[in-house]
Amino acid sequence: MIGTFLKRKMWISNFRITHLIFGIIVLATIIFYSTLNGRQYNLVIKRYPDLRLNGTENHFMPLPLSNTSLMDIQTKLNKRKNCGFFTFLANGCGSTSNITSVLKKLGENNLIANDSSLKSEANSDNIQRIEKLPLSEIQEVGVKLEKLPPNNHSLSNKTIVANNNVDSSTERVIKTKDIYENGHMNDQTSINNICPQKGADVNLLILITSAPTHREQRLSIRQSWGHYGIRRDISIGFMLGRTQDQRIEDQLSAENYMYSDLIRGNFIDSYKNLTLKTISLLEWTTTNCPNATYLLKTDDDMFINVPKLLQFIETHLSYKRSIFGRLAKKWKPIRNKKSKYYVSPEQYFPPVFPPFTTGPAYLMTSDIILDLYNKSLSQTYLKLEDVYTTGIVAQLLNIHRVNIKEFLNRRIAFNQCNIKKSISIHMVKTNEQYDLWKKISDNSVQCK
Repeated sequence: MIGTFLKRKMWISNFRITHLIFGIIVLATIIFYSTLNGRQYNLVIKRYPDLRLNGTENHFMPLPLSNTSLMDIQTKLNKRKNCGFFTFLANGCGSTSNITSVLKKLGENNLIANDSSLKSEANSDNIQRIEKLPLSEIQEVGVKLEKLPPNNHSLSNKTIVANNNVDSSTERVIKTKDIYENGHMNDQTSINNICPQKGADVNLLILITSAPTHREQRLSIRQSWGHYGIRRDISIGFMLGRTQDQRIEDQLSAENYMYSDLIRGNFIDSYKNLTLKTISLLEWTTTNCPNATYLLKTDDDMFINVPKLLQFIETHLSYKRSIFGRLAKKWKPIRNKKSKYYVSPEQYFPPVFPPFTTGPAYLMTSDIILDLYNKSLSQTYLKLEDVYTTGIVAQLLNIHRVNIKEFLNRRIAFNQCNIKKSISIHMVKTNEQYDLWKKISDNSVQCK
C-alpha cells in the first residue's frame, strides 16, 4: 500500500513538472513569434519609402500610401514593438490581422485617387508645350498670383490683390479683368526702338516672352536670329513682368539701358502668370505698334527661321483674322488636382478644349490683336495661356486657326536641311542658337 502511494505521488510530481516545462515552452514560443512579427512589419515600413522613391516595384505593399498614412502605421507598429507579454495577451501585440486591415483600408481609400492620377499624368505628357522648362518659378497648381514688393506704390490695389497667394488646394474662379493690371513701365526710348512711328513700316513684329533671369537667353537671340531686328520692316522685343528682387530689377534696368528692347508689364513674372503676360503683350501691341502687319508671339528658348517665316507671310497675305501655328485638337482638360495643368469644371466645364495653337510660337494677323485683348479680359482666368488665348478666346471671336507644319514647336535633329525647312524649333539652348543661326546662313548646302 505504501509503495503504491509513493509511486502515485512520484507520477503526479513528474506530471506537474512536465506540464510546467511544456507551459514555459509554449509561452516562450508565443513571445518569440510576437517579437518576430513586430520586426517584420517594421522592416516593410522602413523599406517602402525607399522603394517608392527609387521607382521600383514594392511586393510588400501593392498600393501607394500617402506620407501621413505611412507615419500613422509606423507609430502604431512602434507602440507594438516594445509591448510586454501581458499587453500581448490583452491587445494582440505583434498580430498581423490588425496591421493587414489597416493597410487594406488605406489602400482602398487611395485606389481611385491613384488610378485617376496615373491616367491624368499620362495625358499631361501631351501638353509639354505648356510647361516652359527654363522658368524657375514653376510652382503648384492654382491661380496663386504672387505678392508684389511692399515698397512698390506705383501699382494699384487691384494688382496687389490679384497677386496675393490663395490656398494651394483650390483653383480660384475669377474674371481676368479682376486680376489684370493694364499699362507698362513707360520707357519711350524702348518704344521708339522696338516700334517707331507705331509700326508704320513694320511688316513683322516679334515679341519674345522671357523670364527676368534669362539674360543669357536674350543675349544669344540678339546675337543670332534676333539680328534681323536691324531691318526696317522687322521689330523684335522681349516681354517680361516684374520681380520682388531689387537686384534683378537693377540688372534689368541696366540691360534695357544698353539694348532698349525690354517691355515690362504690371504682373509678377511666373509660370502661372503666363496668361497675364500674353494679354500684356497684346495690350502693348495695340497701344504702341498697331500698324504692324503681323505679330509673332514666341519664347526665349525658341529658334525662329526668320527668312522662312517671311516667305510664309508673302504666300499668305490674303488671310485675315487668322492665327497660324502648330494646331492642337481634341485635347481634354486635366481634372487631377495634383497636376500643375489642373483645370476645374468651374473654370472650364466642357470635356474638350477648342482647337488652339501651341504656345512656343504662333503668328497672328494684326486685325485680331485688339479683339483678342478686349475679349480676354472678360473671360474666366485660365493659366494655360495658349489654350486660353488661341483656343477659348479665339473661338468666341470666330478667329480662324490654321495648322502650319513648319511650326514644329518641338526639338528636332539639328541637321542643316531640317533647320532650313522649319519656321520654329523649341527647346533650343543658349549655345545652340549660334549653331542654328550659322546653319541657316550657310547657302553652300542645297536641300530638296
